[in-house]
Amino acid sequence: MFSLKGRVALVTGASRGLGFAMAKALGQAGATVILNSRSAGPLDEAAAALTRDGIAASALPFDVSDEKAAVDAVARVVREHGRIDILVNNAGGNTRGAVTEFKTSDFLAVVNTHLTAAFVLAREAAKTMIKNRHGRIISTTSIMGRVARPTIPAYVAAKAALDSLTRAMAAELGPQGITVNAIAPGYFVTEINTPLLANPEFKAMIERRTPVGRWGQPDELGAAAVFLASDEAGYVNGHTLVVDGGITIAL
Repeated sequence: MFSLKGRVALVTGASRGLGFAMAKALGQAGATVILNSRSAGPLDEAAAALTRDGIAASALPFDVSDEKAAVDAVARVVREHGRIDILVNNAGGNTRGAVTEFKTSDFLAVVNTHLTAAFVLAREAAKTMIKNRHGRIISTTSIMGRVARPTIPAYVAAKAALDSLTRAMAAELGPQGITVNAIAPGYFVTEINTPLLANPEFKAMIERRTPVGRWGQPDELGAAAVFLASDEAGYVNGHTLVVDGGITIAL
C-alpha cells in the first residue's frame, strides 16, 4: 500500500523544513522527486542528500511567484520526465506587521506567493494530468487559515483562500481523475520555527495547548503527503487534512 513507484512529483519550497520532509517521504515511497526553491545552492544540497539515500531526486530552482518561471518549470518537468503525477504547493513566506501599518505591496506579495502561485502551478500541472486521467495536487495551507494570530493578516487570508481554492479545483478536476487536497500543519520543529522554539514561554504554551503535548516532527507531515498522493487516497478530494496535534480543537 501507498506505493508511488513510477510517479513523478514536483515539490515547491523543498530545500528544507516541511517541504524537504514531504519530498523525502514521497521519494521513499518510490516517486521521482523534483525539488524547488529560489536558492540554487541549498536546493542542490537537499537534492544531493536525497540521492545519497537512494531516492531519484533533482533540483529545479525558480521563484514560484514569477508566473513565467512557474509555467516554464512545469513544462520542463513534463519534457524531461514525460509526465507530472504529483504537485505539492509548499513554497511560502511571511511578512509581519500591525494591520494599520501593513503595506499593500507586502500584502499582495504574500498572497501572490501562497495563493496565486499555487493556482498557476496547479493549472499548468493539471493540463498534463488531465491527459493522463490521473493526478494529485496537494497544497500546504496552515492552521492559520482557520484560526489567527496578530500581525500576519496577509498570511492568514492567503491560507484561508488556498483552502477554498483547493475545494474549487477539486470540484472541477475530480471528474478527470485528479484529486486536489491540502495539508494544514500546526507547529512543527523546523528551521523556520527556530526563533519560536528558542522562546521558552512560547514553546511551553504550544505544548500546553496541544492535546498530544508536543510540537510536530517533519516526517509526520511527510506521511500525510504520501497518503494524499497515493492511490489509496483516490476517494479523498477537496479535503484539508489538519496535522496539528489537536491544537485547533482544544480550548
